[in-house]
Amino acid sequence: MSERLLEVEGISKAFPGVQALADVEFDLDAGEVLALVGENGAGKSTLMKILSGIYRRDAGTIRMDGKEVVISSPTEAQALGIAIIYQEMNLMPHLTVAQNIFIGREPRTAGGFGLNERALNRKAAEFLDRLGIALSPTTIVGDLTVAKQQMVEIAKALSVDSRVLIMDEPTSALTAAETDTLFELINDLRSRGTGIIYISHRMEELGRIADRVTVLRDGHYVGSLRKGEFDVSTIIEMMVGRHIDEDARPAISGRLDAETVLEVRNLSTSALIKNASFDIRRGEILGFAGLMGSGRTELARAIFGADRKTTGEILVKGKPVAIHRPTDAVDHGIGYLSEDRKRLGLLLEQPVDANIVLASLRSYRNRLGFMQPKRAKERASEFVKKLRIRTPHVRQLTKNLSGGNQQKVVLAKWLERDCDVLIVDEPTRGIDVGAKDEIYDLINRLANQGKAIVVISSELPEVLRISHRIAVMSQGRITGFLDNSEATQSKIMQLATKGHDESYLHTTHEPRLTGADK
Repeated sequence: MSERLLEVEGISKAFPGVQALADVEFDLDAGEVLALVGENGAGKSTLMKILSGIYRRDAGTIRMDGKEVVISSPTEAQALGIAIIYQEMNLMPHLTVAQNIFIGREPRTAGGFGLNERALNRKAAEFLDRLGIALSPTTIVGDLTVAKQQMVEIAKALSVDSRVLIMDEPTSALTAAETDTLFELINDLRSRGTGIIYISHRMEELGRIADRVTVLRDGHYVGSLRKGEFDVSTIIEMMVGRHIDEDARPAISGRLDAETVLEVRNLSTSALIKNASFDIRRGEILGFAGLMGSGRTELARAIFGADRKTTGEILVKGKPVAIHRPTDAVDHGIGYLSEDRKRLGLLLEQPVDANIVLASLRSYRNRLGFMQPKRAKERASEFVKKLRIRTPHVRQLTKNLSGGNQQKVVLAKWLERDCDVLIVDEPTRGIDVGAKDEIYDLINRLANQGKAIVVISSELPEVLRISHRIAVMSQGRITGFLDNSEATQSKIMQLATKGHDESYLHTTHEPRLTGADK
């Protein structure tokens, strides 16, 4: 019989206008992987922040080894042996990999007055090698891709000898090979008696890694199922309270004989992109697929003017345009939703209405140049209703919304700007299956309204589900186009691995492309 490591009973937590958790319960055994699932806004992250000492519970009991504990700070959580890997990374970009992993626990010089960099780097190199993570300890974290930053976050959490390890969406930016490495680490930790709470929206992972699944919905405990008792459809129905067919490919429509809105001709950047050419018509959804480092995000940033050292030509509605900075792109009717919505897409400390009108501020000024907050609030309220953004009011701080609702706020911002071309990078990263379905429906409705939409996605089923055509990239080049009617995961992978080692084509698991191209 397994040792009961952690017990949570009757946990409740409220924020202004929102009951985040209400009488939630679960338990965790030593050596067990417990998957905690639920839609965005179900309360998963709030519950984990209570366990890690960031939030204080309003009610309820937490027991470790059968003894009640009070966790009022991250330091106390760590002292109890609780560590967490956050979905939104908590790294210091100006420090090295080694400094981030052992922050606050660095080897000191004789006398303890200085940092022993040589010993720190040697310690980090040994630890990374033991984990099978191919990173240099001296690399500045801010220079790494999102996927590699995620691996640093994982190494940082594992460097503490934790009894309870919480993983919040740890594979959201990892390749299939990196995910396999992570699962090997999890199995190793499980064999040593570490209890792992695993939060994921990737349903296919649960059968591979979870011993049990606990489901939350709207801040309430729904139920738990053991391995052998659950399947994907059962878990999804428990999560959303309705049936969703994830494999369905709805009829995607669009006026593919309409005018060409955007043409890109022989676009190149000094870093990676080489002679990229494509076009997209009004009402079309063009998907972009590719392996990590293929250049999808770099291409989007070049079109949007975020990376200035470019050559080639961009035409909007048949006319050449000069795009030197993002404001030029916006003036020409091009919007861009970055994969990093928190850092590059939102003002998290500002309310929902301020974010929705952010790209259209000029239209909300009166003749004297002053803002008209009442009109902005009314317009934002329309989008909250239209996009079903879950927020108590439009003055709610955006940082307090779930990931799916934050993504809808970014979409609302560009819809209010009324862009003709919308580039959406990883539209459903970190978003639950219910919110994904809403995002897909929204993108399809925008195409039906005549918007030209570029969708960059790391998920092959997502690209296949939503795109009229699919452009595939490899090593900075567009290697081919596929119509939706002829596209398959195998055909996409063949184009995505041109110039790569053939082993990419012989993975034992379903290939998954990664969105960390930035």
